[in-house]
Amino acid sequence: MIKHIVMWKLKESAADASKQENAEKIKEILEALPALIPEVSALEVGLNFAEGNAAFDVALYSEFKTKADLEIYRVHAEHVKAAGFVGEVASDRVVVDYEVE
Repeated sequence: MIKHIVMWKLKESAADASKQENAEKIKEILEALPALIPEVSALEVGLNFAEGNAAFDVALYSEFKTKADLEIYRVHAEHVKAAGFVGEVASDRVVVDYEVE
């Protein structure tokens, strides 16, 4: 099983919306992806409530059966569209992908 974790820090305002509004929109967009991309085995989006310089605003946790499924997800048109919006409103991003047997 492949686990894919991404976290974003968001701009204070972008795309004519506040940080909080954009966080909620990201959550909505990402949570719609499993219905559109069958290779997604599990997906969860969390909005951070902790404060501080080390805190990120939005976290994505997702699972895939194989690396190939993760790659299909990465290039899928709906994911690319979602990533485009997130890229517009985010100021920083970190990611980790790992395999669990």
